[in-house]
Amino acid sequence: MKTAISIPDDIFTLAEQFAKRQHLSRSELYTQAVSEYVEEHEALLVREKLDAVYSTEPSKPDPVLTRLQTQAIGKEDW
Repeated sequence: MKTAISIPDDIFTLAEQFAKRQHLSRSELYTQAVSEYVEEHEALLVREKLDAVYSTEPSKPDPVLTRLQTQAIGKEDW
């Protein structure tokens, strides 16, 4: 798909120089850049949602589970 965007001249120049050094076309560079940006920020959104869920959950371990684990360890020969 063809598209037109406006970016500052200095960023455009940096991108052109980078693409040339990496032997990439302008389209390849911008495609990779946008893909990586979206992937990184999607991961951040997931992490933020998980943080929100876990911040509302109790952080103490379940006492029954702790007791059972302690009992199980006590029965093993070290």
